[in-house]
Amino acid sequence: MPKLKTRKAAAKRFKATGTGKIKKMKANKTHILEHKSPKRKRNLRKSNLADKTVVKTIKKMLPYLD
Repeated sequence: MPKLKTRKAAAKRFKATGTGKIKKMKANKTHILEHKSPKRKRNLRKSNLADKTVVKTIKKMLPYLD
């Protein structure tokens, strides 16, 4: 069976946790930060788990994630 290619854009954005869940960073932290509150910006620094509706798609893009 041939090797499968990894989508490099997805590889930079997603990591697997020890239990196999998909971890990602939160969005909206790159620009237009002036009107966002410090509390909101602080909470955007934290990582988050990917939604269960897109996990199947992400795993297809990253065949060697597990």
